[in-house]
Amino acid sequence: MALVKLATLTSAQLEAWVTQAQAATQQGQLPAYIPLLAQANPASFGVQVQCESGQIFACGAVAGVFPLMSVIKPFVLLYLLEQLGRSAVFAQVGMEPSDQRFNSLMQLEADQGWPRNPLINSGAIVLASLLPKKDGRSGSENLRQWLNSHAGCSLALDESMLASVRAAGNERNWALARLLEHCGHLEMAESAIDTYNHVCCLSGTVADLARLGMLLAQPRTPIALQHRRIVNAIMTTCGLYQASGRFAAQIGLPTKSGVSGALLSVVPNQGAIACYGPALDLAGNSVVGLFLLEKLTQALDLSIFG
Repeated sequence: MALVKLATLTSAQLEAWVTQAQAATQQGQLPAYIPLLAQANPASFGVQVQCESGQIFACGAVAGVFPLMSVIKPFVLLYLLEQLGRSAVFAQVGMEPSDQRFNSLMQLEADQGWPRNPLINSGAIVLASLLPKKDGRSGSENLRQWLNSHAGCSLALDESMLASVRAAGNERNWALARLLEHCGHLEMAESAIDTYNHVCCLSGTVADLARLGMLLAQPRTPIALQHRRIVNAIMTTCGLYQASGRFAAQIGLPTKSGVSGALLSVVPNQGAIACYGPALDLAGNSVVGLFLLEKLTQALDLSIFG
């Protein structure tokens, strides 16, 4: 019975919840520190639910293209697990949740320069340094081609967003990289930051994001089961930063957010829920996306915790 819960969703239900969710956008704010993200329409919202059975439910601005930002991080981890193996990856980064913001220098200092998990910026910068590459662009391109091939999506590099990210200065990320390098957990900080910026500016639609989610949801993918389990577990405990514990209880699904307003939840063996809503809460998570996810998971009893 558990395998059909997501597929019991109806278009009428989804449309009603989206209408309710859009009212929540007034509670959020656009990120001001990346100029181009600050120009997004805060009322914009799109969602696509893709089921393992093949059913697709979509509502809102589903044709809009947006940068994935931190939502790409679980897939950097997945790619490296497939290419390098678990031991090699976790020799470079931990698995522990953080109770600080995603770009906290204080957290990294407290951990003596050890990146606590792959989904906060310090850990993601280290993982970006492990991507096979000649430079940041080629590292991003190798990842993009692999994901498009395996997930059937159409990710592309958003050059304008990359320029905006670079223009923002990234001082906090540079401070993280310098500390990682000083503590011996990162080589060639400049190359790592460049690769990280390129990867975060890979862009797509909610349909692309849902297809990516299916790599982690479907049992019949070429991805190793143990690697899917690792990524899903880390998304559950770390994917919403310092809000992860609270939303593990409220939503109960592996979930990852991005500062662009992208949000992805995986319903293991059932499907994926992809949202875009650029108005963020104080932790950097999409207000409207989290609202909708709570409605979906509670109404359809989707929590992995029974």
